[in-house]
Amino acid sequence: MDLRNFGLSNFGLEPQLLSTIQDMLDFADDHDKPAGPHQNNPSRAYVRDAKAMAATPADVKEYPNSYVFIADMPGVKAAEIKVQVEDDNVLVVSGERKREREKDEKDGVKYLRMERRVGKFMRKFVLPENANVEAINAVYQDGVLQVTVEKLPPPEPKKPKTVEVKVA
Repeated sequence: MDLRNFGLSNFGLEPQLLSTIQDMLDFADDHDKPAGPHQNNPSRAYVRDAKAMAATPADVKEYPNSYVFIADMPGVKAAEIKVQVEDDNVLVVSGERKREREKDEKDGVKYLRMERRVGKFMRKFVLPENANVEAINAVYQDGVLQVTVEKLPPPEPKKPKTVEVKVA
């Protein structure tokens, strides 16, 4: 169905807005169809995870003794944030920001505009070899999550091994 042919601009909708809505509907239609034998469409889970990762910006800092990962997560409760290490070297920060639907419905709230992101978020970071996955701490304050991963001390230089030379 093409919304552009309905003359909705008479109702105060701009043609650019209609075009954007149509593109979104077309995208949704394309991803709802099962993939054929020769199509290589991403799965819904992959698309969902990619959107979640793209919507979770983070800063990464390196200090002499640690790595620090910082992510803004306003409105998320600390209990809804999960910090894990997968495959021995992948730091995963995930969770979900929920809207207070029940309270809104009870109070008779009607959204006029909804721009703040709700839903799942996730971010993955491959940790360097010198990251100590046993020494990780996460602090959440004022809507900012800070995950600190300590560095392993550099390995001791190997001393040369002396081999005694025997007389035959």
